[in-house]
Amino acid sequence: MTKRLSGKKILLGVTGGIAAYKSVELLRLLQKEGAQVRVVMTANACEFVTPLTFRAISGHPVARDTFSPDTTSGIDHIQLTDWAELFLIAPATANIIGKMAAGIADDALSTMAIAYDGPFLLAPAMNSRMYKNTILQSNIERLKSLGYKFTGPDSGDLACGYKAVGRMDEPAAILKKAVSILVTGDLAGRSILVTAGPTRERIDPVRYISNRSSGKMGYAIAEEAAQRGAEVTLISGPTDIAAPAVSKFISVTTAEEMHKAVTINAGGKDALILSAAVADYRPESLAPEKIKKVEQDLNLKLTKTTDIASELGKIKGSSLLVGFAAETENLIENASKKLKSKGMDLIIANDVSVEGIGFDVDLNKVHIIDKEGEVGQTDKLPKREIAGIILDAIKGRLS
Repeated sequence: MTKRLSGKKILLGVTGGIAAYKSVELLRLLQKEGAQVRVVMTANACEFVTPLTFRAISGHPVARDTFSPDTTSGIDHIQLTDWAELFLIAPATANIIGKMAAGIADDALSTMAIAYDGPFLLAPAMNSRMYKNTILQSNIERLKSLGYKFTGPDSGDLACGYKAVGRMDEPAAILKKAVSILVTGDLAGRSILVTAGPTRERIDPVRYISNRSSGKMGYAIAEEAAQRGAEVTLISGPTDIAAPAVSKFISVTTAEEMHKAVTINAGGKDALILSAAVADYRPESLAPEKIKKVEQDLNLKLTKTTDIASELGKIKGSSLLVGFAAETENLIENASKKLKSKGMDLIIANDVSVEGIGFDVDLNKVHIIDKEGEVGQTDKLPKREIAGIILDAIKGRLS
């Protein structure tokens, strides 16, 4: 199996927060993907996890002191900044974020941060009130404006007893983000928008109309495209899947919200990949209170939603428009009609009546169709592999 970070050199900075224990697992995951990792710790970080732990796993001494060279590795702590291809700080406390934003260098980690001129990735972790502090948010925005990348934080149980935002991203999520920064693939320089998941059209405060889409296919495409170097915007309906490491993630619920988000973000994209299962109809009116059960039948009047694909087909310009067709009969015929009527360049068709593929499963089998007819089909494969095949077809047309 190919290791995604094979030979990549990562400098892992660990600061003083309870989330430092997660950085041990992060180190292991980075190495498992083939990365060479050196660790630098603040004095406070050493209160949570001992340097010996990181030294034992990394196989290298841990930099802690600004004035003590790392004679064992032959690379002193300043030269590490010349060696590294990515400076990853996890956890990144409010303190280190503030120092970096202000250009303060008063220990080994902050000194290296000032000396390093390559890509940065920071994984914030702190109390929710600290994270929401306007000064901290201003520091984050300043760093982002200078090109620094961030991942998280997530919401969840915090060490202080709060259940709120401030929890450091899980190591696997940080790894994905690191891969997206370091691995430049065949879609580097391309900008791609992907829609995924279902929409929910509200009937009353407790009920809605939806469909069986899990979002797995769209998420697989977005993640694969990002790992191949593309700048990816993922617009997703409600799913149970964690957001992948993409350039921009937008969560929506209704077809109207999906349409608005797509319209705002579609401009200038090389490819628009519409894998979301958007509702064709919504209730004409939203009941303000829960509809009570009565003896009579309930008649629900539906009205059409905006056809996002058709709208994009009229205004897409030079963007490659890729749609999906989930059919239960006359697969190629129905998909081809949809492609032509909506102004698409490619359509991905699959027969959702076949057991074991399509909705809410990890496998799929698709036919790829352009304006001339079917140009390819896949075997029954994991959706991530299907995503790669679809992107290969897209890449050829972008070229």
